[in-house]
Amino acid sequence: MPFERHLTAAQGYLELNMPEDALEELDALPGEFLDHAEILQLRLVIHMQMKDWERGLEVCSHIQNRFPNFTVGYIHGAFCLHEMNRTRDAKEMLLSGPANLLREPTYHYNMGCYEAVLGNFEESIEYLRTSFAMDTNFRILAHHDQDLQAISHLL
Repeated sequence: MPFERHLTAAQGYLELNMPEDALEELDALPGEFLDHAEILQLRLVIHMQMKDWERGLEVCSHIQNRFPNFTVGYIHGAFCLHEMNRTRDAKEMLLSGPANLLREPTYHYNMGCYEAVLGNFEESIEYLRTSFAMDTNFRILAHHDQDLQAISHLL
């Protein structure tokens, strides 16, 4: 099947750090496959690996429209905005997302980072504590996160 072959090839190129080739594989797919969740997610990962935040944001917007309860579109879309120095917009994107985002430790961690960058330290700490309670690995990550430097002594 062309879908599986192109998907596998794109994943392989991505693992070899050949994102342009991975995109070519995805672009070679027949049109009916381009809106599949798997393809959109992989396209998003490729753009993010390339630090092409604008294209990544476009893919996230498409994911949000096509799959409104799919948290990836909101979490990664907000991250793209944050990387584009649009942290307030990133926060708003997460807040506008589906209710199931609240079950994602990444949501709480990223909100903590965005609040810290925006100078809302109390809110930041609350979000971060929630993320730590959901997944202890975020506590380790927080100690090395540039966004949290101003409050790292409180974590």
